[in-house]
Formats: sequence, structure tokens, C-alpha cells
Amino acid sequence: MKIVLASSNDHKIEEFQSLLGSDFEIIKKEKIEVEETGSSYFENAELKARAYFEKYQMPVLSDDSGLNLEAFPLILGIHSARFKPELPSYTDKCLSLVELYKSEKVTNRNAYFSCILCFYKNHDEVFFFEGRSIGQISMELKGVNGFGYDPLFIPTHHPEGKSFAEDSAWKYESGHRAKAVFELKKFLS
Repeated sequence: MKIVLASSNDHKIEEFQSLLGSDFEIIKKEKIEVEETGSSYFENAELKARAYFEKYQMPVLSDDSGLNLEAFPLILGIHSARFKPELPSYTDKCLSLVELYKSEKVTNRNAYFSCILCFYKNHDEVFFFEGRSIGQISMELKGVNGFGYDPLFIPTHHPEGKSFAEDSAWKYESGHRAKAVFELKKFLS
């Protein structure tokens, strides 16, 4: 099946190509700037998918994902990519989060990554799939692989307690995006 992936993030494109396998051919198109004005992952994923569908008239797969912090529910979530835009890199954003936990003396480090996929086949067939990775926030950056907040996130079910950035292969196979794609593939089969 040929689909357009509503993303210009090379890390996400690589991850989706690996997860979707040979049953899907990802057609990379020119990026469309979509203002994410939704109040949920579902709404933002659909906004992106609809914009790409209207431009390219092909089935579209979009996602909206983010890191959710139990102790600070309003900080990241759907705004994860827009957190502290004045900071030049995700390394700086991660370090800023560590400092926040320390300065507030917060011991609750429960967190989860959420991924909502929107498969926009046409205007009448729009489907959503969710994947979550539950874990803890580390008080130091661990690993150099992955992207975004991966060096801070220790998934609960990792057999060796490694961060996503320490074991990106495990993340690709068992993380929130992998779980959402699994649900999509199950639905389509």
C-alpha cells in the first residue's frame, strides 16, 4: 500500500519505514506547515493528516506524540516539541527538565510517551491507533542514540533498565510508535 507520511522528521520517517515493513511504500512528499491547534494528540494527528490528504490526494499516515510527565502534566504532552523553544537543542531541553525536577524537589518521576496515529484513507475513512510506553524520568541523560527526550526516558519493561537513547533498537521494536503501528497493521489485515 502506498501512503504519504505526514512528517519531515528524518528520525520518524526512518522509524516508520522500519516498523511498517514491505507491505507499505512510504511516499515522501514536500513538508506542509500545519499549525497544531488541537487540544489532544488525536486532534493534532488528524489536522496534519487532513492537510496532507487534501494536498496530495493519497492515503496519509500522521502521528502526534509526546512525553507526558505525571508530576508536571501541563509542561510537555502535546506541547513536547514546543517546550522551551529558546533552547537550541533537545539536550538542553532534557537538562532543563532535570533541573526542574531538582529545583522543585519532585520525587514522582512517572512518565509515559504517547503516540497517536491517524490513518486518513479519505474524508469518510479516518482511523486512530494509540501506543504508550510507560516509564520513569532519569535524573541524568543516558545514551546517545534516539532523539528528543529519549536520553531521559527509562521504559518500565526494558529488561536491562536502559533509556530509549541507550537501546534505540528496543525502542523501535517495543516503544509507543511500535505499539501504535502494530495496532494499525492488525486493523488493516
